[in-house]
Amino acid sequence: MKILQVVTYISPEGAYGGPVRVAINQAKALTEIGHEVVVAAAAGGFNGPLPAEYDGFPVRLFPARRAVPKSGFAGLTSPGLFAWLATAVKGVDVVHIHLARDLVTLPAAALALRAKAPVVVQTHGMIDRTDKKLAGPLDRLLTKPVLRKASAVFYLTNRERGDLVEIAGTNLHLVHLPNGIAVPETRATEQIDGPQENLEVLFLARLHPRKRPLLFARAAVTIGRRFPLVRFSLVGPDEGEGAGVRATIAASNRTGQIHWSGSLTPDQTLARMGRASVYVLPSTDEPFPMAVLEAMSIGLPVVITESCGLASLVRDHQAGVVCDHSQEDFEKALERLLENANLRISMGARARAVIEETHSMSSIVGKLADIYRTVSSSQKGVA
Repeated sequence: MKILQVVTYISPEGAYGGPVRVAINQAKALTEIGHEVVVAAAAGGFNGPLPAEYDGFPVRLFPARRAVPKSGFAGLTSPGLFAWLATAVKGVDVVHIHLARDLVTLPAAALALRAKAPVVVQTHGMIDRTDKKLAGPLDRLLTKPVLRKASAVFYLTNRERGDLVEIAGTNLHLVHLPNGIAVPETRATEQIDGPQENLEVLFLARLHPRKRPLLFARAAVTIGRRFPLVRFSLVGPDEGEGAGVRATIAASNRTGQIHWSGSLTPDQTLARMGRASVYVLPSTDEPFPMAVLEAMSIGLPVVITESCGLASLVRDHQAGVVCDHSQEDFEKALERLLENANLRISMGARARAVIEETHSMSSIVGKLADIYRTVSSSQKGVA
């Protein structure tokens, strides 16, 4: 099959996060089983011409333009992408849109639907209940029609399913599709060499308020007094919390112990995770964080909050610690792991095992390809 995937925004530091990783993971796995896949997106931040490859996979990138000031990714658009799509959608068996409330993927989906192409959408928890003023008009104009006309609407969690039904009604072609990753040969240091004396706690994510990097930085200051040999590292682009993180680190007088090192490209993240002892993501209402799956896949125990979409997976399989949203409970969870090397290693081993069993890309790509075939043949039958 010929498959076209569209995602909102690609940049060298991977600022758009999970949806791009999901799209690239899916594209690589589909290619490996014989399908022809193109990933297209708006793009920015690159030096010189836009690249023809991203994270080891061919891509079609087009300049992003700011259509709505001070609106983050939602206000980006890409006329060049739309002009290319007008022709590109006619030659594929299915168009897979990684859909958000933005001016890239919503118009792209509407364009593909008008061209009578088979369209599936995957919302990654990004289309949810909201009181933002612009969401209402946008939902009426684009979001609801796209969701209702799509041949399949992929959701991750029951909460996401409920949000989609509330926004667009019950007459949706809803399909549960977990995120998957290619389980790497790479494993965390303690899984290979056993307990280590020099430990590192790693926060690798965007420094966005929802991710709560400030909570982690404050916890590092407190816990660092008790564990002076433990390093606390933040890795990721600044999306609003950078100044606060810098100020917290500077005021702590622990700049040698707590460090923010900025962004990494996606192909560097697994190796960086492998040097850590614990991975943390204290964010609130995180639908299905790919970084947590990746950390688990190499055998890192994780600390996440109860509102994370992976909380039940981590808790049920004892693959890490699930805490509430308070600073105190987060610190207790982290201290529990730092105190007990056997617990870290056993939880990390269970984390890797459950990812291999339930979230490996090899187990998910077959289901995705079957859905594509059904959607494509149904559309051809209608035509």
